[in-house]
Amino acid sequence: MKITWLGQAGLMFETDGKIIMVDPYLSDSVKKIEPQNYRRVPVDESFLKIKPDIIILTHNHLDHTDPETLKHYLENKSGVLVLASGNAWQNVRKLFPFGHNYVQFNEGTSWTEGNVKFSAIHAEHSDDRAIGVVIEAEGKKYYVTGDTLYNAKIFDQLPCGIDAVFVPVNGVGNNMNFADGCAFCEKIGAVAVPMHCGLFDSKKLSDFPYKNKVVPQFFKEIVLS
Repeated sequence: MKITWLGQAGLMFETDGKIIMVDPYLSDSVKKIEPQNYRRVPVDESFLKIKPDIIILTHNHLDHTDPETLKHYLENKSGVLVLASGNAWQNVRKLFPFGHNYVQFNEGTSWTEGNVKFSAIHAEHSDDRAIGVVIEAEGKKYYVTGDTLYNAKIFDQLPCGIDAVFVPVNGVGNNMNFADGCAFCEKIGAVAVPMHCGLFDSKKLSDFPYKNKVVPQFFKEIVLS
Protein backbone atom coordinates (compact mmCIF):
# COMPACT_ATOMS: atom_id res chain seq x y z
CA MET A 1 0.00 0.00 0.00
CA LYS A 2 1.33 3.37 -1.01
CA ILE A 3 -0.38 6.44 0.45
CA THR A 4 0.32 9.99 -0.73
CA TRP A 5 -0.90 13.25 0.77
CA LEU A 6 -2.36 15.58 -1.85
CA GLY A 7 -2.72 18.50 0.55
CA GLN A 8 -5.75 19.75 2.51
CA ALA A 9 -7.72 16.49 3.10
CA GLY A 10 -6.71 14.84 -0.17
CA LEU A 11 -5.17 11.38 -0.23
CA MET A 12 -4.15 8.87 -2.86
CA PHE A 13 -4.04 5.15 -2.07
CA GLU A 14 -2.41 2.65 -4.42
CA THR A 15 -3.34 -0.98 -3.76
CA ASP A 16 -4.55 -4.09 -5.56
CA GLY A 17 -3.54 -2.51 -8.88
CA LYS A 18 -5.92 0.38 -8.27
CA ILE A 19 -5.45 4.10 -7.70
CA ILE A 20 -7.91 5.52 -5.16
CA MET A 21 -8.24 9.27 -4.62
CA VAL A 22 -10.04 10.78 -1.65
CA ASP A 23 -11.17 14.44 -1.78
CA PRO A 24 -8.52 15.68 -4.22
CA TYR A 25 -8.22 19.48 -4.21
CA LEU A 26 -5.67 20.47 -6.84
CA SER A 27 -6.75 23.96 -7.86
CA ASP A 28 -7.25 27.38 -6.30
CA SER A 29 -11.04 27.34 -6.60
CA VAL A 30 -11.78 28.36 -3.02
CA LYS A 31 -9.89 31.63 -3.45
CA LYS A 32 -12.54 32.83 -5.92
CA ILE A 33 -15.18 32.62 -3.17
CA GLU A 34 -13.07 33.19 -0.06
CA PRO A 35 -9.99 35.25 -1.08
CA GLN A 36 -8.28 34.68 2.25
CA ASN A 37 -8.26 30.93 1.57
CA TYR A 38 -5.75 30.93 -1.24
CA ARG A 39 -3.22 28.16 -1.87
CA ARG A 40 0.03 28.58 0.05
CA VAL A 41 1.51 25.54 -1.73
CA PRO A 42 1.52 25.26 -5.55
CA VAL A 43 -0.22 22.34 -7.23
CA ASP A 44 2.03 19.50 -8.37
CA GLU A 45 0.45 19.17 -11.81
CA SER A 46 1.79 15.65 -12.33
CA PHE A 47 -1.08 14.48 -10.11
CA LEU A 48 -3.59 15.94 -12.57
CA LYS A 49 -2.36 13.49 -15.21
CA ILE A 50 -3.06 10.40 -13.10
CA LYS A 51 -5.96 8.16 -14.10
CA PRO A 52 -7.69 7.10 -10.87
CA ASP A 53 -9.82 3.99 -10.76
CA ILE A 54 -11.84 5.14 -7.75
CA ILE A 55 -12.65 8.60 -6.38
CA ILE A 56 -14.18 9.08 -2.93
CA LEU A 57 -15.92 12.37 -2.12
CA THR A 58 -16.69 12.71 1.57
CA HIS A 59 -18.83 15.85 1.29
CA ASN A 60 -19.91 18.66 -0.97
CA HIS A 61 -17.54 21.48 -0.01
CA LEU A 62 -15.36 23.01 -2.68
CA ASP A 63 -12.03 21.92 -1.19
CA HIS A 64 -13.29 18.30 -1.23
CA THR A 65 -15.58 18.13 -4.27
CA ASP A 66 -13.87 20.51 -6.66
CA PRO A 67 -15.03 20.73 -10.29
CA GLU A 68 -11.73 22.25 -11.43
CA THR A 69 -9.87 19.24 -10.08
CA LEU A 70 -12.42 16.59 -10.97
CA LYS A 71 -12.60 17.63 -14.63
CA HIS A 72 -9.13 16.17 -15.10
CA TYR A 73 -10.41 12.77 -14.00
CA LEU A 74 -14.06 12.71 -15.07
CA GLU A 75 -14.36 14.63 -18.33
CA ASN A 76 -12.95 11.72 -20.37
CA LYS A 77 -15.70 9.19 -19.51
CA SER A 78 -13.14 6.61 -18.48
CA GLY A 79 -15.38 4.55 -16.20
CA VAL A 80 -14.24 5.81 -12.80
CA LEU A 81 -16.02 4.41 -9.75
CA VAL A 82 -17.15 7.44 -7.75
CA LEU A 83 -18.21 6.80 -4.15
CA ALA A 84 -19.83 10.07 -3.10
CA SER A 85 -21.81 11.14 -0.04
CA GLY A 86 -25.37 12.27 -0.81
CA ASN A 87 -24.90 15.97 -1.55
CA ALA A 88 -21.61 15.45 -3.38
CA TRP A 89 -23.24 12.63 -5.36
CA GLN A 90 -25.99 14.93 -6.61
CA ASN A 91 -23.48 17.63 -7.53
CA VAL A 92 -20.87 15.56 -9.35
CA ARG A 93 -23.42 13.64 -11.41
CA LYS A 94 -24.70 16.94 -12.82
CA LEU A 95 -21.19 18.16 -13.58
CA PHE A 96 -19.97 14.98 -15.31
CA PRO A 97 -23.12 12.98 -16.08
CA PHE A 98 -21.81 10.21 -18.33
CA GLY A 99 -19.20 7.49 -18.45
CA HIS A 100 -18.73 6.74 -14.76
CA ASN A 101 -20.30 4.63 -12.02
CA TYR A 102 -21.70 7.02 -9.40
CA VAL A 103 -22.51 5.29 -6.11
CA GLN A 104 -24.48 7.18 -3.47
CA PHE A 105 -22.16 6.41 -0.58
CA ASN A 106 -24.06 7.43 2.51
CA GLU A 107 -23.46 6.62 6.16
CA GLY A 108 -23.72 2.87 6.79
CA THR A 109 -23.09 1.90 3.16
CA SER A 110 -20.36 -0.54 2.11
CA TRP A 111 -18.85 -1.24 -1.29
CA THR A 112 -16.31 -3.92 -2.20
CA GLU A 113 -14.14 -3.53 -5.28
CA GLY A 114 -11.74 -6.41 -5.90
CA ASN A 115 -9.81 -6.96 -2.69
CA VAL A 116 -10.64 -3.55 -1.24
CA LYS A 117 -13.64 -2.83 0.97
CA PHE A 118 -15.01 0.66 1.62
CA SER A 119 -17.36 1.55 4.49
CA ALA A 120 -19.03 4.93 4.99
CA ILE A 121 -18.88 6.27 8.57
CA HIS A 122 -20.75 9.14 10.20
CA ALA A 123 -19.10 12.56 10.06
CA GLU A 124 -20.36 15.49 12.14
CA HIS A 125 -20.02 18.39 9.73
CA SER A 126 -21.88 21.33 8.20
CA ASP A 127 -22.73 19.23 5.14
CA ASP A 128 -25.52 17.17 6.68
CA ARG A 129 -24.64 14.12 4.57
CA ALA A 130 -20.89 14.18 5.11
CA ILE A 131 -19.11 10.91 5.74
CA GLY A 132 -15.79 9.42 6.66
CA VAL A 133 -14.59 6.19 5.08
CA VAL A 134 -12.81 3.06 6.27
CA ILE A 135 -10.66 1.45 3.60
CA GLU A 136 -9.75 -2.19 4.22
CA ALA A 137 -6.95 -3.56 2.08
CA GLU A 138 -3.85 -5.73 2.43
CA GLY A 139 -4.93 -6.78 5.92
CA LYS A 140 -5.06 -3.17 7.17
CA LYS A 141 -7.85 -0.77 8.09
CA TYR A 142 -7.38 2.89 7.22
CA TYR A 143 -9.92 5.40 8.52
CA VAL A 144 -10.23 8.71 6.67
CA THR A 145 -12.50 10.80 8.88
CA GLY A 146 -13.48 13.43 6.32
CA ASP A 147 -14.20 16.83 7.82
CA THR A 148 -15.77 16.23 11.20
CA LEU A 149 -16.13 17.30 14.80
CA TYR A 150 -15.63 14.92 17.74
CA ASN A 151 -18.89 12.97 18.01
CA ALA A 152 -19.54 9.83 20.06
CA LYS A 153 -21.70 8.33 17.30
CA ILE A 154 -18.60 7.84 15.18
CA PHE A 155 -17.00 5.34 17.54
CA ASP A 156 -20.06 3.09 17.50
CA GLN A 157 -19.67 2.68 13.73
CA LEU A 158 -15.93 2.04 13.53
CA PRO A 159 -14.66 -1.52 13.19
CA CYS A 160 -12.11 -2.79 15.68
CA GLY A 161 -8.44 -2.65 14.88
CA ILE A 162 -8.06 0.61 12.96
CA ASP A 163 -4.40 0.80 11.89
CA ALA A 164 -4.25 4.47 10.91
CA VAL A 165 -6.57 7.46 11.12
CA PHE A 166 -6.32 10.44 8.77
CA VAL A 167 -7.91 13.41 10.51
CA PRO A 168 -8.42 17.14 9.76
CA VAL A 169 -7.35 19.22 12.78
CA ASN A 170 -7.45 22.84 11.60
CA GLY A 171 -10.14 23.79 14.14
CA VAL A 172 -12.36 25.88 11.87
CA GLY A 173 -15.23 25.16 9.50
CA ASN A 174 -16.64 22.44 11.76
CA ASN A 175 -13.41 20.48 12.05
CA MET A 176 -11.72 19.35 15.24
CA ASN A 177 -8.97 21.48 16.73
CA PHE A 178 -5.70 20.05 18.03
CA ALA A 179 -7.10 19.26 21.49
CA ASP A 180 -10.23 17.45 20.31
CA GLY A 181 -8.36 15.79 17.45
CA CYS A 182 -5.84 14.43 19.93
CA ALA A 183 -8.61 13.05 22.18
CA PHE A 184 -10.28 11.56 19.11
CA CYS A 185 -7.12 9.75 18.05
CA GLU A 186 -6.46 8.54 21.60
CA LYS A 187 -9.95 7.04 21.66
CA ILE A 188 -9.22 5.12 18.46
CA GLY A 189 -5.68 4.19 19.49
CA ALA A 190 -4.19 4.11 15.99
CA VAL A 191 -1.36 5.88 14.23
CA ALA A 192 -2.63 9.36 13.34
CA VAL A 193 -1.97 11.42 10.24
CA PRO A 194 -3.15 15.00 10.90
CA MET A 195 -4.31 16.99 7.85
CA HIS A 196 -6.16 20.09 6.62
CA CYS A 197 -3.47 22.53 7.75
CA GLY A 198 -0.80 24.40 5.82
CA LEU A 199 -2.70 25.05 2.59
CA PHE A 200 -5.05 27.87 3.66
CA ASP A 201 -3.23 28.77 6.88
CA SER A 202 0.17 28.70 8.58
CA LYS A 203 -0.65 26.03 11.18
CA LYS A 204 2.05 23.41 11.58
CA LEU A 205 0.95 19.79 11.69
CA SER A 206 4.12 18.98 13.61
CA ASP A 207 2.52 20.82 16.57
CA PHE A 208 -0.37 18.36 16.75
CA PRO A 209 0.12 16.92 20.28
CA TYR A 210 -0.78 13.27 19.65
CA LYS A 211 2.41 11.26 20.18
CA ASN A 212 1.84 8.37 17.76
CA LYS A 213 1.59 10.52 14.64
CA VAL A 214 3.09 10.74 11.19
CA VAL A 215 3.28 14.29 9.86
CA PRO A 216 2.59 14.30 6.11
CA GLN A 217 4.34 16.42 3.51
CA PHE A 218 2.65 17.85 0.45
CA PHE A 219 2.68 15.42 -2.50
CA LYS A 220 4.91 12.94 -0.67
CA GLU A 221 4.33 9.33 0.34
CA ILE A 222 3.12 8.85 3.92
CA VAL A 223 5.25 6.13 5.51
CA LEU A 224 3.30 4.66 8.43
CA SER A 225 5.91 2.16 9.63
